[in-house]
Amino acid sequence: MKRARIIYNPTSGREAIRRDLVDILDVYEQAGYETSAFATTPEENSAMNEATRAAKAGFDLIIAAGGDGTINEVVNGIAPLEHRPMMAIIPAGTTNDYARALRIPREDPLAAARVILKGRAAKMDIGQSNDSYFINIAAGGSLSELTYSVPSKLKSMYGYLAYVVKGAEMLTSIKPMDLHIKYDDGEFKGKSAMFFLALTNSVGGFEQIVPDVKLDDGKFTLLIVKTTKFAEILNLITEVLKGKHINNPNLIYAKSERVEVSSLKNDKIMINLDGEYGGDAPVTFINHKQHIKIVANIDDAASDMLIDAPVELND
Repeated sequence: MKRARIIYNPTSGREAIRRDLVDILDVYEQAGYETSAFATTPEENSAMNEATRAAKAGFDLIIAAGGDGTINEVVNGIAPLEHRPMMAIIPAGTTNDYARALRIPREDPLAAARVILKGRAAKMDIGQSNDSYFINIAAGGSLSELTYSVPSKLKSMYGYLAYVVKGAEMLTSIKPMDLHIKYDDGEFKGKSAMFFLALTNSVGGFEQIVPDVKLDDGKFTLLIVKTTKFAEILNLITEVLKGKHINNPNLIYAKSERVEVSSLKNDKIMINLDGEYGGDAPVTFINHKQHIKIVANIDDAASDMLIDAPVELND
C-alpha cells in the first residue's frame, strides 16, 4: 500500500484542519494511501524539515495543509531532492493563491482533501531564488512588501480585507528602486516601483494579473512597473483589475525561464517569496519546468492553463 504524510499547521484557518483531521485521513485511505499526520511546531522550518524527512523515507504523497507559507515550506523540503513524491494541498490560510489557481476548495478542508479521489494531477513548474524555492510569486519593491507587512493576527481576523487596507496605506509611500533586470529576451535598467515573477494566475487574490498563464511551460511571467508616479500606478492598478494592463506603457510584461535582479546603486532590495521575506538582491531566479506533480481539480481548471495533459495519479 502506498503511504501518505499530512503536514498540517494546527493554527491555520481557525484550526479547521485539526477539527476535520480524522475525516481527512479517511479520505486519503479511501484513495489507497496508508496515511499519517504531522503537526508543525513553532520551530523554524518545521514543515520543510518534515517534508524532507518524509520524502527520504519513501512516502509516495505529501499533503501540505495550511496557508501559503506552509505550502511553500513543504515545496522547499522536497524540491531540491532527486526523488520528489507527489504533493496535495489542503488550504487553510488567508489568500490561498496556489489553491485558487488549481481550483482546490479553499473554505472546506474536507472538500479539498476529496480532490484526490478524482485521480488527476498536474506537473507544476517550481521557481528557485538562489537557494530557496517558491510556487507562486517572487517580487521586490515597496508594494511587494505588503504581503509580509500585514500582521498574522490581522490576516486571521479580517482575511483579504487586511491586504486591501494595508495596500491603500502603502500606496502613498512608494519608494523607487534603481534596478538592473536581465531576462530571456531583454534587459531593464532604471527606476521601478515593483517587479514580480508569477507562476500562476492568482496573486494576492487577484486572478487577472497574468491572464495568459501556463502552469507547466517552464517560464515565469515577469512584470516590471517602470513608473514610480502615484497617478500612473493608480491607473495601472485599475487596468490590472480589468485584465487590461499587458500593453500599458509603464509596464514590462514578458515570459522568461531565467531572471537576474540586482540594484544599480547597491541599495537593499528585499525579495518576497510566496508572501514571506526571502532574502535580498542580487538574486537569480530559475524556473524548473514540471518539477513536482501536484494533485489538482483538473475538471474545473481551465484546460488552456496547461500545455501538457493532466496525468493520472498512478502514472
